[in-house]
Amino acid sequence: MRGYLAHLRVERGLSPHTLSAYERDLARYTRYLRHSGVHDPASATPEHVSSFLEALRTGADGARTLAVSSASRTLTAVRGWHRFLLEEGTTSEDPAADVRPPQLGRRLPKALSIEEVGRLLEAAGSGDSPVSLRDRALLEVLYATGARISEAVGLVVDDLDPGSGVLRLFGKGRKERVVPVGGYAWTALEAYLVRGRPVLAEKGRGVPEVFLNTLGRPLSRQSAWAVLQAAARRAGLSGGQDVAGQRHVSPHTLRHSFATHLLSGGADIRVVQEMLGHASVTTTQVYTKVTVDHLREVYATSHPRARD
Repeated sequence: MRGYLAHLRVERGLSPHTLSAYERDLARYTRYLRHSGVHDPASATPEHVSSFLEALRTGADGARTLAVSSASRTLTAVRGWHRFLLEEGTTSEDPAADVRPPQLGRRLPKALSIEEVGRLLEAAGSGDSPVSLRDRALLEVLYATGARISEAVGLVVDDLDPGSGVLRLFGKGRKERVVPVGGYAWTALEAYLVRGRPVLAEKGRGVPEVFLNTLGRPLSRQSAWAVLQAAARRAGLSGGQDVAGQRHVSPHTLRHSFATHLLSGGADIRVVQEMLGHASVTTTQVYTKVTVDHLREVYATSHPRARD
């Protein structure tokens, strides 16, 4: 298993977060095999893999039950490991080859309206303190570029190119892409870099990351998430499906909103794919479903026989 994880890290370039998830998934699988009397992966059968998948959904192995998406990811790790063992000659058969993951429901991304995004960004940057300037710049960058939260907090000063109006992001597997940034985000970034970041950096040791915490260290993913949640509460957008009926806003919500608003504005899907850093346009196509309301509105106002 350690050899497989090393292969994923070196050959596939998977991120530490993904590797950690794979390690947890495979540890649960090997525990299940041992409890089933299997102490060598070469002795695993398709029935073992299928029953493990069932245990993920029912908790029959004594561990917590998993949602369909998490169970599917765990099976992906198991299938990858068995395929690796076969290719390395460690085993002669792949017991997981014909075991299919559970079907995922087709869930459309949740996107904010343009007006809601405006409220969120305004709520993030109240005041002129270093932290307020940082928070506004962070959320402006997330919405302006569609960056993942890990990509945003991983930005270093050398990744910014104000002269060309672009910045450089490093996505999954350290895949690099260059994304244009709009004027609002650059204005917020410049205000933070000039008036906010130097104050925060004084307390640290000269790290290159753009976004810093109050100790002058790189802002963590968890802290960046907290920044967004605080702004969403102030804007009246947070809380998910709670008793107040408010919506849950996550960093991915801004990424979804970025893609949806671009496509609604007429952007080419291939361009959106490039900016999101998707390896396949199929992944990006889910956002085209989100704009069906816009299509329906245009049809209702334009077609002579659209109304009943």
